[in-house]
Amino acid sequence: MEIVGKVVQLGTLTEGNSPRGPWKKQELIIETIEQYPKKICLLCWNERVNEANSFFVGQTIKAQISIESREFNGKWYTDVRAFRFDLEQPTAQPAAQPMNQMPPQMPQQPLPPMNDDYFASDNGDDLPF
Repeated sequence: MEIVGKVVQLGTLTEGNSPRGPWKKQELIIETIEQYPKKICLLCWNERVNEANSFFVGQTIKAQISIESREFNGKWYTDVRAFRFDLEQPTAQPAAQPMNQMPPQMPQQPLPPMNDDYFASDNGDDLPF
């Protein structure tokens, strides 16, 4: 699976040793780019930690992820592991106009003069049209 989002935060680094050797883990928080954005915590292991440290807040990235759940003492825990990162190129968006700069107004036509028979009607209706 892949997910695209903006980098929000980099979590603390955790390091340790196992029978297979040293390891390191770090969380990378991203926010999805959609109508209702969601924050997602990606787990980065070993060499992915170095990649995660190269990102800056606000940068848009695409991550290849795997989702895995496991049970421990009757509770379920879910990990979202990132195994590949790509930088997303910003899409061209139209330049926003400053709020104090309003679009040009169309010239307005003067209103026709009103006289007493303007509202008068032959059919007794009080609407002017």
